Amino acid sequence: MLGNLANEVIFKKAFTDKFVLQCFVKDLFGVDFEPHRVETEKRFEPKIAHIDFKYDIFAQSKDERVIVEIQKVDYDYNFDRFLLYHNMAIAEMQRNSEEYKTDKVVYTIAVFTSKYISKERNGRLVERDILFHYSNLFDLEDQEFDVFGHKLIFLNHNYLKDSTPQGYRDWLNLVRESIKNPRNPIINMNNQGVRKVAELIDYEHLSPEEMRESKNRNAAESAKDAYKAYYDYQNKIENAKNGILKGYDDRIIADITGLSLEEVEELRKGNNL
Repeated sequence: MLGNLANEVIFKKAFTDKFVLQCFVKDLFGVDFEPHRVETEKRFEPKIAHIDFKYDIFAQSKDERVIVEIQKVDYDYNFDRFLLYHNMAIAEMQRNSEEYKTDKVVYTIAVFTSKYISKERNGRLVERDILFHYSNLFDLEDQEFDVFGHKLIFLNHNYLKDSTPQGYRDWLNLVRESIKNPRNPIINMNNQGVRKVAELIDYEHLSPEEMRESKNRNAAESAKDAYKAYYDYQNKIENAKNGILKGYDDRIIADITGLSLEEVEELRKGNNL
């Protein structure tokens, strides 16, 4: 049985493994990365301006020319935060003008375990399994000039498609199966990195300490989910009351807020609205 990769303890156990990191980066970016130093809960000291953040996983190559950052993301986070993280990591490397150079490359990977909450400026929800942000230069003919090379990628198994290329699909499917089908996961065991993760996070291979920490994390996440559900429901109630006060039809209010028609009718009766 696989451990749940939405669990922070399980996630870090999987992706702090140097061989897994090497395979993961190769499949996502097509580059050879040999991690030398791997850290968790990485913070920059001192913090950059007013930005104080930490990475779940932070790895550097031996020659320090390649940095890989990995973050597990739940519903509290948005694209803009990770674009900021990505840019701030680059700024950290260039803190002193005498060190300013572009020979270092930063690869940032944000692994979403819940659906995206980000929207385009026109209000349309973003629903894609793979999204990229590159810092390179492009001309009017869309030719790329490899000056910076820094790359940010968002992964979300909730939008996995049959047309998703194999390398990406293997990892997205691994995350999805660990969450939704941990007892009988259907994953590509021919992918060496995926196979290594499956071995690492199998419950039989978790230490008593890891089991205890993962259960504590699950309890904390459950409490967080319950709080969010309550908060979301209260927002729906307030929106429904506002709709009633404005004279909207109960069915329209139900459609807009996501409440049932019966719940809207009870609100109208209970509040004498």
